[in-house]
This record gives sequence, structure tokens and C-alpha cells, in this order.
Amino acid sequence: MPILYHESTGIFHLTNAYVSYLMRIMENGQLEHLYYGKRIRDREDFSHLHEEALRSHMVLSTPEPSSLALHYTGQEYPVYGTGDYKSPAVSILQENGSRISVFTYESFRVLAGKPSLQGLPAVYAESPEEASTLEISLFDTVSGTRLVLSYTLFENAPVITRHTRITQEGERPVRIERAMSTCVEFHDSSFEMLQLSGAWGRERYIHERALEMGIQAVQGLCGTCSGAEQNPFLALKRPGATERTGDVYGFSLVYSSSFLAQTEVSTHDMTRVMMGIHPDTFSWKLEQGQTFTTPEAVMVFSDQGLGGMSRTFHRLYRRRLARGFWRDRERPILLNNWEGTYFNFNEEKLLAMARKAKEAGIELFVLDDGWFGARNDDYRGLGDWQCNLDKIPSGIDGLSRKIEEIGLHFGLWVELEMVNMDSDLYRAHPDWILQTPGRVPSPSRHQYVLDYSRQEVVDHIYDMVAEILEKSRITYIKWDMNRYMSEGYSAHLGPERQGELMHRYILGVYSLYERLTSAFPEILFESCASGGARFDPGILYYAPQAWCSDDTDAWERCKIQYGTSLVYPLSMIGSHVSAVPNHQVFRMTPLETRGAVAMFGSFGYELDLDRLREEEFEIVKSQVKRMKTLRRLIQTDSDFYRLCSPFEKNEAGWICVSSDRTKAAACLCQKLNKVNASWLRFHLDGLREDLFYRISCMAGGKEWSYKAFGDELMYAGIPVDRECLTEAGGDFAAVIFVLEAQSTEADALKAGGKRVE
Repeated sequence: MPILYHESTGIFHLTNAYVSYLMRIMENGQLEHLYYGKRIRDREDFSHLHEEALRSHMVLSTPEPSSLALHYTGQEYPVYGTGDYKSPAVSILQENGSRISVFTYESFRVLAGKPSLQGLPAVYAESPEEASTLEISLFDTVSGTRLVLSYTLFENAPVITRHTRITQEGERPVRIERAMSTCVEFHDSSFEMLQLSGAWGRERYIHERALEMGIQAVQGLCGTCSGAEQNPFLALKRPGATERTGDVYGFSLVYSSSFLAQTEVSTHDMTRVMMGIHPDTFSWKLEQGQTFTTPEAVMVFSDQGLGGMSRTFHRLYRRRLARGFWRDRERPILLNNWEGTYFNFNEEKLLAMARKAKEAGIELFVLDDGWFGARNDDYRGLGDWQCNLDKIPSGIDGLSRKIEEIGLHFGLWVELEMVNMDSDLYRAHPDWILQTPGRVPSPSRHQYVLDYSRQEVVDHIYDMVAEILEKSRITYIKWDMNRYMSEGYSAHLGPERQGELMHRYILGVYSLYERLTSAFPEILFESCASGGARFDPGILYYAPQAWCSDDTDAWERCKIQYGTSLVYPLSMIGSHVSAVPNHQVFRMTPLETRGAVAMFGSFGYELDLDRLREEEFEIVKSQVKRMKTLRRLIQTDSDFYRLCSPFEKNEAGWICVSSDRTKAAACLCQKLNKVNASWLRFHLDGLREDLFYRISCMAGGKEWSYKAFGDELMYAGIPVDRECLTEAGGDFAAVIFVLEAQSTEADALKAGGKRVE
């Protein structure tokens, strides 16, 4: 049994082959956190792990002669004001103005499998045997408020998911001011905190720092999305932990709006980790009989370093977050017209681009912005989801069929949550945008945010888009979202409910996604948010891939994709080849490098193939051909290992290894070339030591290969002559190594490992 309860001691033990999570019912009826980490053997009593001390200024949480002081005791879901003076996990304002709550234990139940969250994205179990769920019910007798803490432990992974339900059973309404999805207490502070931070064009860079006393946090306050600046993720790793070794705890929030991920180290060196909806932009009025459910937090423990944590997240999110038709399928190789044409296109130009794409072996043509309304620039037309027949006389339905006749699938760009003031939609419904009475709404990219807390807005957008999808031959939708929320006020909500706006907004977005993906289950949805500003598990539940960044420069993408891989699998990373000079950083990088980096994701192109030289077009054809041989390995059937960090070295490297470890594809990139430099040793990972692999590499138009055992490739490494990288382009060069097992050790001893030129 993965969830155990010892009645004599009030101990709950969640455990499997990898992890243990311990808590107990204290004498005051509240829950104490005892341990979270590597699996330990079960026993009846763990109460000796309890720590308490009554220091100066501290108060007792039970009448004397008890000495229980909560400020020094690990809390499972703490409240403020009854002896604990650190940040609370929950705060509830009652009608008399009090924020004091005391939630005491009432009951528990264990469920086979994992229940879904109403209206919210969450990871799932496909069978009752995959997971077990513990629900602990706590009750505050004064306010009549019930708190249900939910924990799901997956059977064969070091994964625990958590969320909280709050139900008002008392006659008087209450206002939730803070409700975290998870809270975990560690009894020491010997950690380094790792986060994914950045901005537009440099999303999800890896940053780490040693924990200090006080609060260290990352947050998003963007409303419409989790944001490009911070990702709803943090990890705590023990000092000395590496990619391969050491204890690491990962926390990831399945949510796409304003969030808080926080650590707080007390002056007694205890560390409290919390994650959930950001309280600064949130409040929720709860009437009698109503329930509020927090988003889900996913907790992963690894004793195999950051790499072990990442591979656990990858397997979980690839197979138990993504859903539906495209979950286990290879992604189509696409050409998007945006950077090739921007708004300047007509039907003939699009068909010519599609024919060239077909010649290259590409499978999907995507029409980006500019196809609807009066949309010849970004000042107008947004929200008018009818085809511009001056540009496309055949309409979207006719164009999609012409593209299909060429032999390609057809995809379409939309931005469904925004509107230009110069649009028929705004002129008909000016009250449908978010705006504060008496204040001028702030534009961003000449657009405004539609009020998705209103059902009529969601219904109207659904009806327009569904009509297009029903009439046309569309297999892919790129759903963009290009601005953060400002003047967050809804004319639809009363004054006492304005704090609910941001959460209700994202619930509206989720509901539209759910309706569209349910009505059109075979369409591949890709999320985009001015690049990677909404790259989070919440949106990936509906759209199984997301545009990683608007910055398509190959070296910048090494850093962005490397950081993104800390949590998210390659199948979810939108990665394309674009033209040079790059449109974001104006850098020249070899076409081979742009292709090599983009292959480790959902591969495609963002350029006009007709502008390439003949030899460049031949390279594109070879890239497409190679990707078709590698994409199942990269996207659906591999474990990912980071080998060289572009944040630390002149080189970046990674490898995808098939689940049976008989095939692999590795990429080595360098930033700047070196003169008269020493050879590199490229150390691989994840291989079977006793398998004999053939390694092949293409660089500078030359191919070479040799054979070696897996242990040699991991520990001695592949010797790489810098001349190989010079031939591959010099600065910003990249090479791909493809490995295939030839035999086991017994068979290979006779063959030797001679290099084959």
C-alpha cells in the first residue's frame, strides 16, 4: 500500500520504491510535517522526528502545561496568528474582520487512482493502479470552513501532486485571501535554489543561489499568463548536487496565471516551500455551500541530481499531462510563413511557399498573422475572425484545400484573447475589454485584453473559430497571446469580486481550450505567448507543445531550450530554423547549426525557402530527411540528458537515449571557435555500458563513424577535433552524433573499435 496510516500514532506515510512523505496529527489536532525525501522503511511511530522548542517571544499553541510552539514545528498547511509567524499557506477573512483560523483534523480517505480537478488542468492516471490519492479533511469550527488537502502518489515514480479544496459550510460567507497549492517544511536550510528566469527573447535561463535566512521567491503577476520573466517552477538542491548526483526537490505549478513560488528560511534554519496563486492579485468570496479548488502542484524528488529530476518531469508531462490524439505521435515538420512574409502576402505567394515546402519534404504549412479582418498591420483587425478575401480570395476553407492538394497539411494562427480598438468586435462590444472605470486602458502592441471571465465573450469567440474549423481542412492551430494584463477590472463582476478576475480569466481560457480540443480532437494545438511567456504545465495540458521563444537564433536557443529542458520534455518545445541575419539578435549562424539545435524539439522552419541559395535548399532537404529518422527517438521514445551547459562553457551538449538504450542522438554546439585549440572530449550519458555502439557524425559535408562500448563513450568520451567544428562553420558550429547499438559485449569483443573514416 503506497499510502499508510498508523492510527495509534496518527502518522500518515506516503511511500513507494523511491520516496517517502511523512506527517502526523498533533495533540492540538493540526497536521505536522515530519519528512520528505528518499524512501525510508515504514514503522508504526515516527513521532520522534517531531521538533519543538519554546524560545523567547514564542507562544504556546495549546494550553499549558503543553509546550507545543508552532513557530518551531514543521507545518503541513500553516495559518498565521496562532503561534506560527512565518508566511501562511492559507488566509481566510471572516465577516467580523478576523483572519485567524484553526484547521483541525476530522477524517481522511484513500482513493485508488487520481480524481480530476474541476475546470483546472492537472496530471492524470490512466488506471487506478497507477496512483493512490489521500484526502485529509480539516475543519475550522468558528468560521465553519472545511479544508481538504489532497495528495496523489504515483506508484512507479518519485512524484507527489498536491492541491487544496476549501468549502464554506458555515452560514456566513468568507473571503479567501491566500490559498497555496502546496507547502513543505524542511528541517534545515542547506540548499541551493534553482529557478528559470529571463524576459522576452531569453526565457527560462537557469539561475541558482544559496538559500539565506528570509524569503526568496519567484513570481508572476501578469494575469493573462505565467510570464516570460519567471517560470512557475523552483528546485532545491543539496550543495554539491550535479546533473548526475545528489538530492534535488522540484516543484512545478500546473497553472497559467499569476503565481508565487517561495522559500522562507527561518532564523532556526527551517525551510518552508510554498507554491500557488499569487495572493497579491487574488481574493475569492466563498458563500455557504461553495468550494474553491487551488491549481495543482507537482513535487518530484531525485537522488540522481538535476538530470534525474528532469527525466521524471519529462516522463510525467509527456505521458500524463499531455492528452489526446497527439500525445504519443510524432510532430509534423512545418513551415510557418511569418518571418518569411510578415503581413505582406497574398494567396499566390502562400501557395508558392507551400509548393517549395513540399519539395523540401515538409509536411505542414502554417499561415500566421494577417489573414483576417482588415489585418495588414498590427493596429487593426484583431478579434474579427473572418478571412480577408482581398488577400485570400478562396477563403480559409478554399486555401486549406489547395494546400492539401499540394500534399501538405494546413495550419492557422489565431490570437483569441485580444482585440484591437480598430475592429468590428470592439466597435460592437467596447465593454468586453478589461478596463478600470474612470481610467484610460493601457495598450500593448496596440491591443487590449478581452474579458474571459465573461461567458458570453468565451462563447462568441468559440462560435467564430469553430465555424472556421468546421468548414476548413485545418490540422494545426497556433494559439498566440501577445500581452500581459493591465487595468484588471471586469464590468461583469461586482466590487467585492474584482479579486477573482485573474483566476476567472484563466479559467475562461482553459474552458475555451477544452471546448475546442474536445470538438476538434485531431487538431494539434500549439500555444504561443509572444514567444515563451505562457510555457507552463497548465497550458500544456491543452496544447501539447508551445513556442519556446521568439528568439530563434541558434546559440540563444541553446540556452533557452537547455533551461526549458529542466522541467519540460522536448516534444513540448517549439523549435524552428529561421533566416539569417537572425531577426532578433541579427547574428549569422550556419544553417547546419540552426537545424541541429531545432531538431531537438518540434521541428520546423520560419523563413521563405525561395530566398535560399540552391546549396542551402539542399541542406534543408537533408535536415528534413534526417529529422524524419530521428523525431520518434527525440519526441516520443527517449530519456534526455544534459551534457554541457551553455551557461557555464563555450560548448553546449545534450543527448536523447531510447528507452531500451539501443539508439541515441547527441548534439554538440560551440559558441566561438578557437585557434590552434586542443581536442574536446564529449562525454555522453544514459547508455548501456555493455552495448557496442556505432557512432556516426556529419560535419562540414564529411561523414565519419566508429564503434565503441557505452562505458567508453560515457567515461572516456568521444574525441572531437576542433577542426571538425571549424569545418562545420567555426563560430556557432554544431554537430549531431547518431548512435545505434550493434551488439552486446560478448559479441563485440571480436569486432574491435577501429575508427571508420
